[in-house]
Amino acid sequence: MFGNLFRKEEEIKETPNQWIKCPKCTSLMYYKEVEAKQHVCPKCNHHFRISARQRIDSIVDKDSFVEMDKTLAPVDPLKFTDKKAYKKRLEEAKSKTGKTSSVVSGSSTIGGRPVEIVVFDFSFMGGSLGSVEGEKIVRGITRAIEKKCGFVIVSASGGARMQESTYSLLQMSKTSAALNRLHQKGLPFISILTDPTMGGVSASFAMLGDIIMAEPGALIGFAGQRVIKQTVGVDLPEGFQRSEFLLEHGLIDMIVDRGNLHQTLSHLFELFENQEEEIEDEILEESKNEPMIEDEPTDVIEDDADETIDVEEEVDVSSLEENTGLEKETESLKV
Repeated sequence: MFGNLFRKEEEIKETPNQWIKCPKCTSLMYYKEVEAKQHVCPKCNHHFRISARQRIDSIVDKDSFVEMDKTLAPVDPLKFTDKKAYKKRLEEAKSKTGKTSSVVSGSSTIGGRPVEIVVFDFSFMGGSLGSVEGEKIVRGITRAIEKKCGFVIVSASGGARMQESTYSLLQMSKTSAALNRLHQKGLPFISILTDPTMGGVSASFAMLGDIIMAEPGALIGFAGQRVIKQTVGVDLPEGFQRSEFLLEHGLIDMIVDRGNLHQTLSHLFELFENQEEEIEDEILEESKNEPMIEDEPTDVIEDDADETIDVEEEVDVSSLEENTGLEKETESLKV
């Protein structure tokens, strides 16, 4: 009865909580009920933040994901220290999440079609974009080009990682240039925006998708609402950085519930595949309908040859002899 009074504070914190309170509708729910709906509130449809692995399992075909570039890990090139050393922050994030970066990348299939996928994990330093994260994205794009398959990025990030300064900012242009190569090859890129997608991530690859979709209620923008209000000096509309507002104003293409993501992606990649086949068929049709350049008849060529021979025969030989005589006279004068 009085056992909890004598338990240590650390032990109480480690005890798993069987109940979850929704931050949107404040409903108290049993955690298994929320898990059964892929961490979506059954009362108000609020989408809770989930780990990269949980998100991958909800998107790709079962047991199809193979993680790549596991060994890539960030370093501290600037020896950066704010309230805490950057190296120390990396160690803490690794011990907390078991990961070396905020990105999980790999090969998988969606609807039976090969796809390269990159997923951000917000639990690792706020899903910030650093040099390792940018490298993983570029390698994923390179694999997609080699395999001639689609590419997916699921963003959940606070922006570029300040501890890496210019190194992290350069990842914006690096990833954008790689996506341009993917576009030139005619391969599809689908960008999925989740809560939150902010800063340098939203200002680069997150908004470059052929299809840009978002989860309901996701926070999407560059700077925070308070910073924008202080800069502009104008009251901003309610929920102007939420996915519903962005869809209404044409900044994203669709809002998809987490439970429907797999099916939606499968249909989109099928659509892209059919479109590629139609383009190839059109090219073949055009090549067939192009007029063929026919060779000239052989008898015409022979007639031309006869005419040249006749011309040669009609040459005045006497005039040639006269010319040769004049040449001889000029030579004798020179001597």
